[in-house]
Amino acid sequence: MATVTSGYELPLLLFGGFRALIDRLHEELARQGHPGARPAHGFALQAIGTEGVTSAELGRRLGVSKQAAGKTVDRLARLGYVDRAASSYDGRAKVVRLTPLGVDMLDRSAAIFEVLHAEWVARLGEERVRDLESSLRAVVPRGLRVDVAAWLGTD
Repeated sequence: MATVTSGYELPLLLFGGFRALIDRLHEELARQGHPGARPAHGFALQAIGTEGVTSAELGRRLGVSKQAAGKTVDRLARLGYVDRAASSYDGRAKVVRLTPLGVDMLDRSAAIFEVLHAEWVARLGEERVRDLESSLRAVVPRGLRVDVAAWLGTD
């Protein structure tokens, strides 16, 4: 039977597991042609989605200011992951859309996460991974918005 650890160890272990997955993801993304991709970029590309968003809406989705979202969009545009186009609803607004390169990064990320998940299952067993995922779903608030910029220091 496993012993219960000190309270401070749980967040460190959760963060360590997260970092292990994200670091492996980005190593593989770099190998597959996305060397400039960073964790915050993936969150932003997911938040932009297939329909595109304004910088203000991206900020709301990420839980950051419009200015921070704008800086993120600038970085993503320089890397070729997004572009800006005039809104069909409001001529003054610009809509941020994924480029084919941005879609490629998200598609590759999804495939890599499947491989990483399979590695965890191979190492820990399907039941333990399923229990871990179920346990996390039980304690993570539904609809949790992650302030990516604040906790990754990307402001």
